[in-house]
Amino acid sequence: MSPADQGNWRPTTIRRMDGAHVAAEFPAQWQIVTESWERVVAVPYLAWMPERERLLMLVSCDYPHRPTVLFSEDRGATWGGPRPVAGDPAVNAGLGLGTSLTYLGSGRLMLVASGRWFSEDFGESWEGPVPVPPASNGQDWYTWDPCLVDRDPMTGAVTRVVETGYNWEGGAESPTGHQQAFIRFSRDGGRTWSEEIRVPGWRAVSEVALVRAADEAMVAACRTDMAREHVGHIDHWEGLGTCRSEDDGLTWSQVDRLYDLGRHHPSLVLMPGGGIVMTYVVRVGYPRAPDGFPQFGIEAVTSRDHGLSWDLPHRLVLARWTGHLAGTNEWWPSSQATSTVLLPDGALLTAFGTGYRCAEDAQGRSAPRDVGLIRWELPPDWASGELPSLRSPA
Repeated sequence: MSPADQGNWRPTTIRRMDGAHVAAEFPAQWQIVTESWERVVAVPYLAWMPERERLLMLVSCDYPHRPTVLFSEDRGATWGGPRPVAGDPAVNAGLGLGTSLTYLGSGRLMLVASGRWFSEDFGESWEGPVPVPPASNGQDWYTWDPCLVDRDPMTGAVTRVVETGYNWEGGAESPTGHQQAFIRFSRDGGRTWSEEIRVPGWRAVSEVALVRAADEAMVAACRTDMAREHVGHIDHWEGLGTCRSEDDGLTWSQVDRLYDLGRHHPSLVLMPGGGIVMTYVVRVGYPRAPDGFPQFGIEAVTSRDHGLSWDLPHRLVLARWTGHLAGTNEWWPSSQATSTVLLPDGALLTAFGTGYRCAEDAQGRSAPRDVGLIRWELPPDWASGELPSLRSPA
């Protein structure tokens, strides 16, 4: 029996859309990893470590957030218990949100939680925190997405690590305030970094996920600032765009906005045939349910031309659920974060955050929150090229 048939998987269906209509449905599997934890668990990141046939998941638990890791030895079917990143629980309690989990190979990983942390033993123990210097504009350097790891094609050795970061320029409430994203490079596995590049096209951009396309270009999926007419809403109203670099990240094309609002937190995977898969959350954009509550979800789109265009009309709906709260806190059940990895058998594994069962705790905060997993495959006709690769709208 394969790992896909074991453990905590339950059957589900993913839907391929044709515009606003469901064109086809395909079997998949899902689980809520943290359903029995009865605590806040947020912002999952996945790392596949092929040398051990092992998955590591980074999550942030409780209030205030505490970075925590857990492991699966059966490709995500079952998971061990949570372990703090810092060996001292008192230290771990003060680290806050864990982000940017990156696998460097040969058992080496790094992440960010009130500084940078390194592991040399497949995530069993961690060294840190190493301070993350501020950006050249004097603001803190915020990270969210995993680093891009470039390797020597002959030896597989890491030759360069590429990191994106962002901060506010002008302030969130200023009429001219905007987020600005940057890029920088490391030649020693993330220990030291080059001076960052302030990418002009990343004005009004924050989180930037990267992938190396099959044509050797770098492709970026960017969370974009909300339009001025939506200022005053929570950040769920921010959007999603993509761009490319053909000179190893030194310069970038302008961001091609795919969604003006409500979709972001992307994760990018290069498929063996050269296509790219992007997963993301849907926080705003679905119609309200008949009972008036908002709906949230997780989607995926594909590119067959190295990230130049994305097949938005035929997006895949991986998960969708209805919130159960009204008023100011109706966003609490929403989706947050996606992290997708390709498994050796060709399946895709997508982790996501969800508040589908949250309520107000004694301190007036949303709890519990959960982490879900979807094990899925691209539709059978995807590789054959039967679906058109449509240019994203301007």
